[in-house]
Amino acid sequence: MNEKEELWKIPKSWRWCAIKDLGAVIAGGTPASKEPSYWGGSINWISPADLTGYRSKTISRGAKFLTEKGLKNSSAKVMPVGSVHFSSRAPIGYVAISSEPMSTNQGFKSLVPSEDVFNEYVYYYLKGSKQLAEKRASGTTFLELSGKAFGALPIPLPPLEDQKRIVAKIETLFSELDKGIESLKTAREQLKVYRQAVLKHAFEGKLTAQWREENADKLESPEQLLTRIQQEREAHYQRQLQDWQTAVKAWEKNGKEGKKPGKPREPSVPDALNAEHISRMWDIPRNWCWLQIGKFSFVTKLAGFEYTKFVTYDEDGDLPVIKAENAALHGFKVTAYSKVKSSSVASLTRSFLTGGELLMVFVGAGTGNVAIVPSNQKYFLGPNIGMIRVESEAIESRYVELFLRSPIGKDLTLAAVKAVAQPSLSMGTIRQIPIAIPDINEQHKIVSELEHYLSIIENSETEISANLVASETLRQSILKKAFSGQLVLQDPNDEPASALFERIRN
Repeated sequence: MNEKEELWKIPKSWRWCAIKDLGAVIAGGTPASKEPSYWGGSINWISPADLTGYRSKTISRGAKFLTEKGLKNSSAKVMPVGSVHFSSRAPIGYVAISSEPMSTNQGFKSLVPSEDVFNEYVYYYLKGSKQLAEKRASGTTFLELSGKAFGALPIPLPPLEDQKRIVAKIETLFSELDKGIESLKTAREQLKVYRQAVLKHAFEGKLTAQWREENADKLESPEQLLTRIQQEREAHYQRQLQDWQTAVKAWEKNGKEGKKPGKPREPSVPDALNAEHISRMWDIPRNWCWLQIGKFSFVTKLAGFEYTKFVTYDEDGDLPVIKAENAALHGFKVTAYSKVKSSSVASLTRSFLTGGELLMVFVGAGTGNVAIVPSNQKYFLGPNIGMIRVESEAIESRYVELFLRSPIGKDLTLAAVKAVAQPSLSMGTIRQIPIAIPDINEQHKIVSELEHYLSIIENSETEISANLVASETLRQSILKKAFSGQLVLQDPNDEPASALFERIRN
């Protein structure tokens, strides 16, 4: 884009000029960092890092100070109060006005404005000029705006009184906008609290208390529930044995070619609850029961040697690989999947996912995150994530997922996390986790109620996020109108910008 394309229509009483026309353009510098005599003095010095996350219009000091010796042995210069500092690299676009005499490193290009230029007008103009500056920057490793390019940046110059009116109007509108943004952010935080409260309420039995009372005669007792789960798991194991025996006979009939089919393991018996689990458990309704994951589920992971020996990612693979990143804080997250070919991992049958299985991150920052595998296609279980396959029709997988995502469920999950630099769970500690289990009909009711509330929360969060984006768009729109003369009315009695420009130049 050339300069003509960058310029826009402005009022007749204004004129276009360059940043360098409004005062002195000053570059910064940094003395040798390893020379202690250059540092720790009384001379203010800032780098772009001092403006990271910085929201104030003015700045009085940075994290470091120069000595007189450090100043003399660098290209840094002390600029007066009111100078406007614009970060010219890593990143381009931070802006601040110095409220004390200030020097900068080479990551800034600064303007010491003429007394006939309102520095806050320049500040706001530069706040809206990040893209313009980036277009004029150059560099391979990172973009940098040179002093010459900064000085050549076009800027519309209104009469001095108009500059002040524009700044006053911008600040009034920005103040109102900031209040709205703050309200949106507060509402977003309140939704997070509400989400956790609803989940906690559900798994303490309070969400369905009235429903439970109205349907008391239709609910299984804890004893009946436990008996049914045990019978279903035993029946499931017997079917696995029968399938295995059939597979062995076929293998023998085929001349024992290939590896002999592995015999299925008996249902696991989890370790007893530890003291941390017990201290974090809570009172549940009398017709609920506590049941460890390992007593109603098959829990597994992709072993390290299996990953090394059999798993080779292939763009032409037919199986997307599930990894830890797919189990996000609020459920399953679709990503750009790595893929494997079914034929290359055919022997790892327990790592094939058909949908409905639970995933749990067992190592790293997301340890304890849980999600349910979508039923839209087959997947393969990748590294750093465990699989929990519920083996009882008396327990709904979605109920278990929501339980483990609740604050109290997550707390129980992390009760057995190893106290090391990188948090982790073993498959044994996952089997050990206790779940508060009601009758299957109440599980369905809880899931239905939670999905209703969570849907409302998610829709509200989406709306808030859209409004926050719109707020930033509005901020840019305000700046665009300001610097095209559309934000405030011009006063015909003001000294025209052409006369102001001549006075500044003289």
